[in-house]
Amino acid sequence: MNNKGALLKELFTNLSTTGAVTFSSKSLVNKMLSYADFKGAKLIVELGGGDGSITHGIVDRMDPDAVLLVFEINKPFCDNLKKIFPKKNVKIICDSAENIDQYLGGKKADLILSSLPLTLIPKPSREQIYKKCKENIVENGKVIQICYSYLLKFQFGRYFEEIKSHLMFKNFPPTFILVCEQ
Repeated sequence: MNNKGALLKELFTNLSTTGAVTFSSKSLVNKMLSYADFKGAKLIVELGGGDGSITHGIVDRMDPDAVLLVFEINKPFCDNLKKIFPKKNVKIICDSAENIDQYLGGKKADLILSSLPLTLIPKPSREQIYKKCKENIVENGKVIQICYSYLLKFQFGRYFEEIKSHLMFKNFPPTFILVCEQ
């Protein structure tokens, strides 16, 4: 499943798990990642690897000795990501973001970058994801979320003290980037 056509078919066929009608644009990925400080970040988590658009941007920016854990719940997307990123320091995990703590080996992430379709995820699971993000990020670490609803800022606000939101008009639909810090 290396071609974009097969990935797009999967995107539309399983909208409930993919949560998008298109993949993240290069300008959105660059804007999102501009809020992250990759220098010195040794453990990075991506929630919702999708087609690898954001993953590529992370791999291009992260230190050579950093480890990236990419969570993706959709099996065909996981299989594709494993083909695209056969590196030892990039681990593709076909599991829910609710289980991030089970893969961190007792460590905390320096950065958590997410494009999860949170508005489509049932509330109990969504709350568990927020909680696990808060519990598994280092002090002064950042959780950066792409979303289409400003209301998610208030949901993250129950777990994070400082949240900055940035609206990106260059994307369709216009997108919010939430930057959450402890």
